[in-house]
Amino acid sequence: MNKNLIKSYKSLLIASVVLTLCVCCSFLYPNLTFQYIEKVSVWIRDIFGQFYLILGFLIVVFMLVVGLLPIGRKRLGSSKPVYGFWSWIAMLYSAGMGAGILFRAVQEPVFMYLNSPLKTQTSADIMALEYTFFHWGFTAWGFYTVFALIIGHLIFNLKQPVQLSGLISKSSPGLLKVSLNGFTILATVIGIVSAIALGVKQIEDSAQLLIDFSDSFYVTILLIMIVFTFSTASSVLGLDKGIKQVSNFNIMLTTLLLIFVLIQCDILEVLERFISSFWQYIKDFIPMSLALGKYNPGKTFLTDWTYYYWAFWLAWAPFTGVFIARISRGRSYRQIVWGSLLVPSIASFFWFSVFGSSAIDMLNQDIVEPEKFNSAFDALSVFLQQFLWPNLSQIVVLILLFGFLITSLDSGIFVLSIFSDHGKQNPQNSHKILWAIFCLLLSLGFLYIGFILPENNVLSTVSKVLVIVSLPFAILSIVMIFNFIKQNLKS
Repeated sequence: MNKNLIKSYKSLLIASVVLTLCVCCSFLYPNLTFQYIEKVSVWIRDIFGQFYLILGFLIVVFMLVVGLLPIGRKRLGSSKPVYGFWSWIAMLYSAGMGAGILFRAVQEPVFMYLNSPLKTQTSADIMALEYTFFHWGFTAWGFYTVFALIIGHLIFNLKQPVQLSGLISKSSPGLLKVSLNGFTILATVIGIVSAIALGVKQIEDSAQLLIDFSDSFYVTILLIMIVFTFSTASSVLGLDKGIKQVSNFNIMLTTLLLIFVLIQCDILEVLERFISSFWQYIKDFIPMSLALGKYNPGKTFLTDWTYYYWAFWLAWAPFTGVFIARISRGRSYRQIVWGSLLVPSIASFFWFSVFGSSAIDMLNQDIVEPEKFNSAFDALSVFLQQFLWPNLSQIVVLILLFGFLITSLDSGIFVLSIFSDHGKQNPQNSHKILWAIFCLLLSLGFLYIGFILPENNVLSTVSKVLVIVSLPFAILSIVMIFNFIKQNLKS
């Protein structure tokens, strides 16, 4: 049995043991477990929040430097790009953001409008969009891009297996490498469970506006079985026949929904707010990123929002980075930087401008009461009720929720299968099916806990586990950047 095989099994064992302990504690001691998760999550944000801000800013700067300097001409491998530009963008966007843009499309801009983070001369509506851009923009995609670029360099240029242990020094202890691989598997599984749990909850809330049904765990089981069935099929079909096709469909339908809303709004006002907010975001990016002076919104806001988002993106970065790297063979460093840093960010900015600007107008015109936009689960549904053909648009949202969940899950299953199949770029279908079953059972378990213990806010707590697992990846990002620089200086 070779060393890579042994390391893979050890990594899987570590991840399995930790996951089993988490599930057992959640079932046996739910109150204590969730209280502990909440406390540790807040502690990490409180102690390391400023470090996360500095790290996020420096990673964006590093990515821009790579994109501008001659090193940007280097490629991942020697072949031409495997996927066309728009299919590539569709796949990386679906994996990286997905249902999040539906989840926060209305609720976050409205919250920022009613609770302006900063006291400046910028109007409340522009500030609301600017801060939403900040949380979903360059820094988020910077975390993803730096992992994607360096992992891509690792597997296509250095010909190493797809394991995160390859990002650290070869002289590092074997236990550290095995633990890092196991921790990556753990973070990926938790990320999938978190996305599925929150996504299914939003699907249920949205569907209740169309069909009157009582809350039942049987409905949850039905929805999650649908998602996992299609996700497993998509992953088994592979990148070309499965994941790419679903991702393209998602982006096409999302664009149609965006246009549908846009043509019923004040288009000139939306465009004006988009341009003004984008320009303000560019101008304020440095002080906002570092929370300097009057651009410091305070510890409470940073802990609840910015620190949380940065930790969340960091926790997703290794899994998303592996997936983006896998589909980026043949692309230059510069193409990866501009393609995965700027294009998705600007697309998100316009999305939030259309939905956020329209929602703010609804508040100003007393069309919708502010409290109806409080919940991220149903804010978009309430919003769409104010437009033409609300039932049709609601059906489109439901299809998109399913579609984005499927792409998040199928890409997650694909990456987990790479990890378990000894770092192979095209893992066997048996690994995909086994990971799908495992994630299905784990998701059902946590959703069941949330159903029988609604007072514990289980779904939110599960997502906060990602904040805890983000810390090692924050440290890893620094190590891998230094190793990447040394490797490229030598070549």
